Amino acid sequence: MPARRLRPVTPAVVRVQVVIEEHDAARDGSFAVIVRRFVQAGAYRSHLWLVPLEGRHRPRRLTHGAMRDTRPRIAADGRNILFRRAPVQTESATEEPPKARLMVLSLSGGEPRPVSAPDGAVEEAEWSRDGKRIAFTAQVDPLRSIQGVHRAGKPPLARRVRRLDFRSDGEGHLDRWTHLFVVRAHEGARARRITSGDFNVSGICWSPDGEEIAFAADRRPDSDIRPRQSIWAVDAGGGDPREVMALGRDVRAPAWSPDGRWLAATGVIDPDALDDVSPGIVVGPADGSAPARALAPALDRPVGAWIDSDLNGWMVSSTDGPAWVDDRTIVALVSDRGRSLPWRFEFDGSGQGAITNEEAGCWTLTVSPDAPAGPLVSVVGTLDTRPMELMTVAASGGLLRTRTNQGSRWMGGLSWPQMQRELVPGPGGPIETWIASPPGAGDTARPTIVHIHGGPLGAWAPAPSVDDVILCSAGYRVISPNIRGSATYGHGWIRAQLGDWGGVDAADVHAALDHVIGLGLADPDRLGALGLSYGGFMVHWLIATSDRFRAAVAENGVANQVSAWANSDTGVDYCRTSLLGDPLTRQGMEKLWRQSPLAHVSEVSTPLLMLQAEADLRCPPADNEQFFTALRVLGREVEYVLYPDESHTYSVIGRPDRREDRMSRMLEWFQRFMPA
Repeated sequence: MPARRLRPVTPAVVRVQVVIEEHDAARDGSFAVIVRRFVQAGAYRSHLWLVPLEGRHRPRRLTHGAMRDTRPRIAADGRNILFRRAPVQTESATEEPPKARLMVLSLSGGEPRPVSAPDGAVEEAEWSRDGKRIAFTAQVDPLRSIQGVHRAGKPPLARRVRRLDFRSDGEGHLDRWTHLFVVRAHEGARARRITSGDFNVSGICWSPDGEEIAFAADRRPDSDIRPRQSIWAVDAGGGDPREVMALGRDVRAPAWSPDGRWLAATGVIDPDALDDVSPGIVVGPADGSAPARALAPALDRPVGAWIDSDLNGWMVSSTDGPAWVDDRTIVALVSDRGRSLPWRFEFDGSGQGAITNEEAGCWTLTVSPDAPAGPLVSVVGTLDTRPMELMTVAASGGLLRTRTNQGSRWMGGLSWPQMQRELVPGPGGPIETWIASPPGAGDTARPTIVHIHGGPLGAWAPAPSVDDVILCSAGYRVISPNIRGSATYGHGWIRAQLGDWGGVDAADVHAALDHVIGLGLADPDRLGALGLSYGGFMVHWLIATSDRFRAAVAENGVANQVSAWANSDTGVDYCRTSLLGDPLTRQGMEKLWRQSPLAHVSEVSTPLLMLQAEADLRCPPADNEQFFTALRVLGREVEYVLYPDESHTYSVIGRPDRREDRMSRMLEWFQRFMPA
C-alpha cells in the first residue's frame, strides 16, 4: 500500500489550528470541562465542552456562539459551571470591545445566566465550597491616571502618572485596579466589594469553611519599583485584609489545606534572590502565626509551567498549582529539562517527585480528591510532539491517559516534523537541543535555522513550535537549543548567563550549530537565525558579532539595553534581577551598553527582517527602530514590519490575519536569502 501523501503546512494553518487551552475537573473525577479555542470568520472563539472521565460517553459542547468562553470552574457538587464570557472582537471592529462578564451554567439544562458584577471586566472567579457564593475579581473605578471625562473608545484629556506600573505589555495602560467581590449564587443577587486601594488582587481562593478568601497582592507604596507580592486573607463578608504569608520575593497562587489549617503557595523565600533562584512550594499556617517554609528547598527546578511551547496558545494563564490531594499531600506542575509535569510533594517534607515521567509539557492542573479509584490528577498539555489535549493520571503515579482528541485532530495528514533530541557538548556542559526535520529528510545536510526562545528564562519543549512546523514543511531543519540562561536546568545553568547577555549564551548557540553541522545535518553555507523577545535580542547579537548567517528574522527584540531599562514596562526590576545593570551610574550604563547589539551594529552584514508589534510595551518599537535606523543608514539589507494594536506575544495571540501575514513574511525571507 503506498504511503499516505502528507499535506504541506503553510502560514494559513492559523485558520485551522485548535487549542485546548485550560480545564477544570469535578471533585469526584466523573467529568472535566475544557476550553476549546478555534478561529472562525477571522476571529478567535472558544467554547466549553464537557468531557466524561467515566464510562464510554462522548464529549458534548456546553456553550455556543460568537464568544470567548474561558476560565471554567465546577461547583463542588458538580451541578453548575462558572465561567468568564467575552464577546468576539472581529477584524473590522472599531469600537472598544465589551467587557468580559461572569456566567453560570446549570448542567441540568438551560442557557447560561449572567452574575451581577461591576462594569469593569471580570478576571478570576471561584465557588465557595458549599456552592452558595462566588468570589471574583474585576477592574474597578476610580481611574488610576486618567484626567478629565473618560468615554469608552475615546482618548482621555491626559494621564497623570505617578507610578512605574502604569502600563503592562498585554494591556496597554492600566487604568483601573483589580479588586475582590463576593456575590451569592442565586439569580438577581448583588455583588459586594470586599477590597479597595492602590493594588491588584489575584489568585483568589476560598477557605474550606467559606469564612475567608485568600489572595495575592502587593500593598506596599513602592511596589512599582521593587515588586513583592504577599498572601492576604479577608473575611468573606468584608473587613480589613490580614497579611498571612510574606516571603523575600513574590509569592502567588494560595491554596488552603482541606482542614483549613495551612496555606500552600508558590514563591521565593530569599529577599536577595536573582533570576537563578527558582520559585518553589511554600507552606505556612493559614492564620499567619509563623513564617512559611519551603517544602522542597533542594529541588532547584521551577514550580510552574516554564516552557516555551506555543501550542498552549498563550492566551490564558497557566493554572499550575499547588493543589491539595489531602491534608498530607500537595501536587503542582514542575518544569524540568524542558518538560512540565505534575509532581507530588509530601507535607512533612519527607519527599517529592514526578507523578509521571513522560515527554509532556503540561499547562493546567486540577485534582479530583474524591474520585472512586483514588485521587485523580488531570492536566492539559502536549505529549511528545502532539498538540494540547486533556490527560489524567492517578495522584499516586502512573502513565498519562489521553482523554480528548479535539486539540490535535487538526494536525492529521499534515507534514509534521520529525523531532530528534541531542545533548550537544557545550563550553559550559551539555546543551539539550531539539532538531526538527522535514518528514523523510534522512541524514542529508539541509538549510538550517536556529530558533532561540524568549526569556531568557524560557525553555524549548519536546513538541515543536508552529513556526518550526511551517519551516520544516518548506524543507528547512530547525534546531532549538536550551542554551545557558534557560530555565528548568537548575541554578548554575541560569547563573552563568546573568549579566552576560551575548556571552555564554551566544557561545552555546554557536556550539549547537557546530554540532549539527558535524552530524552532517546542517549546510554550513545556509544558516539562518530566528527569535522573539530575548530571542530577538540574540538574533541581533549573533548577526552583529558573526558573519555565518545568510538570513535572520528578529521579532520584538532588544537592541539598546540602556534605553530598554526605562522604556520597557518591566525594565527597572527586570534589569536588577537579571544583573543587566542600570544607567544610574557610569559603570552601570557601560555594563548595559556592553550587552547591547546596537554597539556592534556596524558589523552586521546578514539580511535582517524585523517584525514588531506596534503596541508592545515589553520590547517597544522605539528600541528596535534604533537598530533599523542604523542599518538603513549603513546601507544594509533590512526590512521593518509593524503590526498595529498588537502586543509582545502577537506571534501566538495576535489577530489571525496578522499572524498569517507574519508567518508568510518570515518564510519568504528565508526562502529569498537561503532557499531550501
